[in-house]
Amino acid sequence: MSEDTSRPSNRLAQETSAYLRQHMHNPVDWYPWGEEALTAAREQDKPLLVSIGYSACHWCHVMEHESFENPDIAAEMNRLFINIKVDREERPDVDQIYMDTVVGMTGHGGWPLTVFCTPDGRPFYGGTYYPPERRQQMPGFPEIMAAIDDAYRTRRGEMEESAEQIVASLGRRPVGTAEQPAGLHSVVAAARALMGQADRQNGGFGQAPKFPTPTSLELLLAALDCLDAAEGEACLAHLVHSCHEMARRGLYDHLGGGFHRYCVDHGWVIPHFEKMLYDQGLLLRVYAETWRRTGSSDENLLWPIRETAEYLRREMTDAEGGYYASQDADSEGEEGKFYVWRPEEVTALLGDAAGDFCEAYGVTERGNFEHATSHLLDRARRERDAFAEERSRLLAVRAERIPPATDRKRVASWNGYLISGLARAGSLLGDERMLEEAAATADFVLREMVDEKGQLLRVYNEGRARIPAFLDDHGSLLDACLDLYRAGAGDRFLSAALRFAEHISERFFDPEEDDLFLTPLDGEALAFRPRSDHDGATPHAAGLAVMGLVRMGQLAGRTDFTTIAERVIRSHHFVLERQPHAFPTLLRAIALLERGATVAVIAGDPEAADTQALAARARQLWAPEDAVVVLAPGGALPSGLDPFWAEERTAQQGRATAYVCRGQTCSLPVFEAAELEALESGA
Repeated sequence: MSEDTSRPSNRLAQETSAYLRQHMHNPVDWYPWGEEALTAAREQDKPLLVSIGYSACHWCHVMEHESFENPDIAAEMNRLFINIKVDREERPDVDQIYMDTVVGMTGHGGWPLTVFCTPDGRPFYGGTYYPPERRQQMPGFPEIMAAIDDAYRTRRGEMEESAEQIVASLGRRPVGTAEQPAGLHSVVAAARALMGQADRQNGGFGQAPKFPTPTSLELLLAALDCLDAAEGEACLAHLVHSCHEMARRGLYDHLGGGFHRYCVDHGWVIPHFEKMLYDQGLLLRVYAETWRRTGSSDENLLWPIRETAEYLRREMTDAEGGYYASQDADSEGEEGKFYVWRPEEVTALLGDAAGDFCEAYGVTERGNFEHATSHLLDRARRERDAFAEERSRLLAVRAERIPPATDRKRVASWNGYLISGLARAGSLLGDERMLEEAAATADFVLREMVDEKGQLLRVYNEGRARIPAFLDDHGSLLDACLDLYRAGAGDRFLSAALRFAEHISERFFDPEEDDLFLTPLDGEALAFRPRSDHDGATPHAAGLAVMGLVRMGQLAGRTDFTTIAERVIRSHHFVLERQPHAFPTLLRAIALLERGATVAVIAGDPEAADTQALAARARQLWAPEDAVVVLAPGGALPSGLDPFWAEERTAQQGRATAYVCRGQTCSLPVFEAAELEALESGA
């Protein structure tokens, strides 16, 4: 990353985080999170001002420009506080502690997150964005700082007591007894609650702002196996409609591919323009599984997959390996400027074809965005090859504009979501390039993002990996490696999955609490040990880890993994009964545990056409969390595979042979794809 050496810099100039480096020329005496800052706070007896955000955050940029670049405001920050800047994508543990604090105090959260703490890091007050001066009912940042300083100096005991109470409350979880254990009825209840929030006209859920919510969409996909026929049909119809609307309207980048983070309106017209890696990976999974569930025939579910994969390989990776974290919403100081068009620009590029294109994609003189510009919407909804040449020409010209900044750090969990998305989509579509890219990314993480003990690290940037990984990283990569093994990418990924499952069991599970925590037992001591994060833009880490433990327990014959999964689920029975739709990822794991995973065992030469045909059909027929195992005659079992799957399951009659198992019960051998289909349908 290039530096402006003509301007004074602070400590953040030594960091690799793009977000922290964005603030390295602020006149604020920033510290990165760490012992140096906490020691300074204790020695100077100053409270901490902890500011948390991420590099693609528009309002983080606004607060930086308004306050952190303001010499007078910065001077007050330096006089009154020890100021810490945190990249939430690098330190989700720190972010979660302080986000939960602010949500508990104010009822809402977001970034930038601004929290005031005792010198040892215990929070006592916080909020999100503050303007540089009072605006209507919102106090100005200097006003807030002065009030905090006065309270800390004159009512120190109250601040300490408040911090103690906040930490105590954050460490507790809701306590109560469920009337009945969670099960498939919980999945049904959650699906019905989500469908009660469904926007039947525009797709998705709720009103503005409108997020794609892939975790909720995946729950609906899993619920299709639990709902009655009429409800299932309505649920699937809403899934298809949502996928169509998200891809046809403003959430999607119609020139470059890929999904923006969310839309500010309920009709998917104008996005918040940043692009996050996790959205791409998780939505690839949703589109691929929706396509499979609808009979593998809807081309309008496929082109978003292919175009997003092309966007990722073009803009979000390099020869070093792994996928970048995000792209900013802003360029040249303006949100969305890179993406929008005026009619005269389109006319200059397309000539006589401009009129039809502008009509099809909603480019008007009035515009639908700021400064009479238009963000593209596919209003014509024609076949995707219509206007392909015109879109390509506009993309080429757009590439000459000053682009939004790209945060080139690789986050382990987000790469896991992307690996999983590519593996699932590539497997269903028979797209070898996607599978190769998924496998190469996993190999990069397993090679470059581990320490000398072989333990996973969270972030890779500028040639080095750092920060011990969290539960979401382990759960995501456990899921991803199992998806790669299922897709036939190699036995090494089953071995890697086993290691991730063991690390989750040994380092993140607390047997006294019967719960999984975000940080490992040997992790950094914070104000308290945060539990798993929540379902939101990304999956609930504990739910994802439970899903992986159930899948791995089935394949490896490891009842210890399944037992931990069951204990974590039991510890959540009370909250699941109160708000089942708030835990879609954990409910997907419950659905898998309740119905039992299916394992299709294909015995035959892995390179032979008949073996590959049976394996490919099995991958299309069964749900993505079910397993497909290919066993070479006379070959050694892959490390981590239960020998049970090879017992008496051999190739018969000199042909590739399939056995379909659930639990410890397996079918008679079959040899043709049609016979597999009959087994899947229950015939």
